[in-house]
Amino acid sequence: MDDLFADEREGRRRAAQPLAARMRPATLDEVVGQDHLLGPDAAFGTMVRGGRPVSMILWGPPGTGKTTLARLVANSTKAAFEPMSATSAGVKEVREVLASARHRLEQDERRTVLFLDEIHRFTKSQQDALLPGVEDGIVILVGATTENPFFEVNSPLISRSLLFRLEPLSPDEVGMLIDRAMSDRELGVAAPDRIDPAAARRLAERSGGDARLALNALEVAAVIAAGRGEPAIGVEAVEEALQHRVIRYDKAGDQHYDVISAFIKSLRGSDPDAAAYWLQTMLDAGEDPEFIARRMVILASEDIGMADPTALGVAVDAARALQFVGLPEAAYALHHATLHLATAPKSNSVARTIGAARQAVEETPAAQVPAHLRSTGYRGAEQLGHGVGYVYPHDHSGGIAPQQYLPDELVGRVLYEPGDTGKEAAVAEWLGEVDRRMGRPRRDTQ
Repeated sequence: MDDLFADEREGRRRAAQPLAARMRPATLDEVVGQDHLLGPDAAFGTMVRGGRPVSMILWGPPGTGKTTLARLVANSTKAAFEPMSATSAGVKEVREVLASARHRLEQDERRTVLFLDEIHRFTKSQQDALLPGVEDGIVILVGATTENPFFEVNSPLISRSLLFRLEPLSPDEVGMLIDRAMSDRELGVAAPDRIDPAAARRLAERSGGDARLALNALEVAAVIAAGRGEPAIGVEAVEEALQHRVIRYDKAGDQHYDVISAFIKSLRGSDPDAAAYWLQTMLDAGEDPEFIARRMVILASEDIGMADPTALGVAVDAARALQFVGLPEAAYALHHATLHLATAPKSNSVARTIGAARQAVEETPAAQVPAHLRSTGYRGAEQLGHGVGYVYPHDHSGGIAPQQYLPDELVGRVLYEPGDTGKEAAVAEWLGEVDRRMGRPRRDTQ
């Protein structure tokens, strides 16, 4: 009788769970996606199926199955499953779990899987308290994080754990979960019992690879459709359930670095479509627009420079426009500058010149300014020989006067090698004529 009541209580508890929790896979074979972890030769799948898992960190976006995989790790070893959230647990709770795990291991020879959600939120002292239990094998730690663990997790803890990266689900994989939820009459969507193919496709495409979001939005869409007496879940109900397109972006986390990196590399790679996409992603996600503008100003000199000398002005003007009008109107200026930078010819001659100049300065710490270039703005300078022999370039044809400008130790040293694209090609041609008339060695172009 007790077992019967326990089953009833469990049934009521499950019925009250969100759809995503009710549809949680019970075996590895039911998991959708993450083929790189679950394939026949994958390390993770091999360990779990063999019942010999070790401590690990699961790193990936929300809704990719981190909690599910942690539970399956525990099931594979028939271990006790101890869930803990880094947002609510402290050192005291960590020590209590470790003490219980030690007792369980010594008394029952049963392992404990400690699932630590949002492990990146644990402080250094909390992570240090966890370390002995992991090191001694008292617990099998399964940490879950949406942030780059190399930024947020202590090195000793990382070194004692395997790191597995989870990827967002593809729209086709999310579509499989939607179909499963619609066809499971016991745990899935109760009513309506159909979803329009266009609505299922829209939900799969706009859930951002987040299975939990997709299933919970499906449940809300079903409630909306049922409330209106509609026989199937349609596109309109899905749109209302989603509210807006989901953007996976954390201004303080990994996405902040990855998306700005993608933006800059798209500009450098002359792809205006990708650059515009990543820019809009950041703007829609609430990224600091001044941060974006600063990076564009840097790129204008670092990656375009002399190939299009106007690029720096365009980037600076966009930054000023942002300060002057603010968002959302300044989005026009930011996109304007993005298109200009992406389609401009590219040259890294400014960056190369900085490196060459820095090296030359380091090699000649005692270099002296040639006497004819020294200041003459004081009485007695001529008696010291300062400025004597200086030739005024404007007195010569083309404004070019053959004379030495570098210190003696660097005469003949070339620091600037112009590129051969855009306006810099013309600069290279002109500079070649200047070098010829100055008697300097011919410089290469890049």
